[in-house]
Amino acid sequence: MSGMQLRGKTALITGSASGIGRATALLFAREGAAVSMVDLNEEAGQEVALEISSGGGRAIFEQANVSCAADCRRVVERSVREFGSIHVLFNNVGIIKRASVVEISESDWDAVMAVNVKSIFLMCREVIPIMVLAQCGSIINTASGWGLAGGARAAAYCASKGAVVLMTKAMAIDHGRQNIRVNCICPGDTDTAMLRSEARQLGESEDRFLSESAERPLGRVGKPEEIAQAALYLACEASSFVTGVALVVDGGGLAGSG
Repeated sequence: MSGMQLRGKTALITGSASGIGRATALLFAREGAAVSMVDLNEEAGQEVALEISSGGGRAIFEQANVSCAADCRRVVERSVREFGSIHVLFNNVGIIKRASVVEISESDWDAVMAVNVKSIFLMCREVIPIMVLAQCGSIINTASGWGLAGGARAAAYCASKGAVVLMTKAMAIDHGRQNIRVNCICPGDTDTAMLRSEARQLGESEDRFLSESAERPLGRVGKPEEIAQAALYLACEASSFVTGVALVVDGGGLAGSG
């Protein structure tokens, strides 16, 4: 897809300082959106915002913990103050702790649920009333292939992403009559800092881990820019009749699963 498909729109993107979030912020800006970026990493986030503005786009960055209600409210209020409204919300931030239920600590379990699930609830609670006023909106949540099929030593992550898939469907039902579409993307292994951190958590070399992750029909891991293209599709008018969908973008990784 090409052209200014998000001209006149404002997109709020969490986890936008790196990986999929960064790629999506850059793509959305090229497609004409004003981009409100959110991340804990202020230095990296400001660099992306500067890259967008230097290229003639519009972007702001706000450091925030999106599992904190007050931070979510602050981010949304600034986005509306700067850009007037919010038309696209991409709940992309996420973390992973590679452990079984008997290995993982309670604090790590809580952290995964707070970042991967609670943040979506908090951001949507703030943004949906704004979309209702605008009489339109697209919410995109980052789930995972492991939200549809289980994986080894990833109990909290799988539980959190399964919750994202069903929360997405529930919100699509609740808000469809308000012309708000809610979908999620289920990426397969994508070459991001998070994927490389999994190797370290499991005590494996990054090269070996990425090689094993590439064992899927297309024979490679994904690129952040490829997931960003899926987010663009769900954000723009090309998907105007699409809601409640878990869009798998995984190089065929789940093709042979039940």
